[in-house]
Amino acid sequence: MVGPPRPQFVLFGSSIVQFSYSNQGWGAILADLYARKAKLVAAVALILTLHLANLTIPDKGHIRAAMTQGADVVLRGYSGWNSRRALQVLDQVFPKVLYVCFPSSSPVHTIQDAAVQPSLVIVYFGGNDSMHPHPSGLGPHVPLPEYVENMKKIAVHLKSLSEQTRVIFLSAPPINEAQIRETLRLGTLGRTNECCGIYSEACLELCKEVGVKAIDLWTAIQQQDDWLNVCFTDGIHLSSEGSKVVVKEILKVLEEAEWEPSLHWKSLPSEFDDDSPYNPGSPVGKTTLKVADINLHREIEWN
Repeated sequence: MVGPPRPQFVLFGSSIVQFSYSNQGWGAILADLYARKAKLVAAVALILTLHLANLTIPDKGHIRAAMTQGADVVLRGYSGWNSRRALQVLDQVFPKVLYVCFPSSSPVHTIQDAAVQPSLVIVYFGGNDSMHPHPSGLGPHVPLPEYVENMKKIAVHLKSLSEQTRVIFLSAPPINEAQIRETLRLGTLGRTNECCGIYSEACLELCKEVGVKAIDLWTAIQQQDDWLNVCFTDGIHLSSEGSKVVVKEILKVLEEAEWEPSLHWKSLPSEFDDDSPYNPGSPVGKTTLKVADINLHREIEWN
């Protein structure tokens, strides 16, 4: 355990989650957005360069808007998994931590420890569930009604972790069937884009029923220009361009959600953001720059 404590964001799902740190994936992008980076010195250098060249320097408000915020992004991704298997280990991945007290004159009291529970859980299962059933009965396929019930149970469990735990479900993204055939050399596909769409829609509907935020990846990715050619590494898993779509949709939900406190990266307080005489001097030389707060490259990409 290291401190100081930060909000914990957990990514829970199958290979779309497990591989989210590869190929400039969406998990890596989120971790970068919510982390404090030493490379932010480059932003300070940019401001000083602009000053020396007598060019316009971003005002204080813009610089503050480019602050980096702190949260730990935790990966719990399991390639090949479906909602059935996820449900089987749900209590192990997300235990309900309790402090137990034994007062001498009263019954046992249990108090849920919200401090150690995640602030945000982003869940993805559905693509493997949507695969065609194998004649042997083996394989990841889960019938649609069971998939819906499994995901509802996952949602209820996660919402019960603490009053401050927020949940977002990602629906099944589309696939590029032609690319899968070419990459995996399969004569018969185990899944189709149509089936992914059916499970995606079911995910969105069940989220409405249980009051969970949902992101329609099946639609969002297909709205991108040339999505078939740029959004996948193998027809199933996401490329850097596909991952950017996921991040944009997640940030949109975090910005629009009426959650207190807000979990958007611009809203969380910075860690160790106090001023220091050891920071680089400002252009006027009377104050110092808060190096840890300057984050222009993220502001440009994810404003």
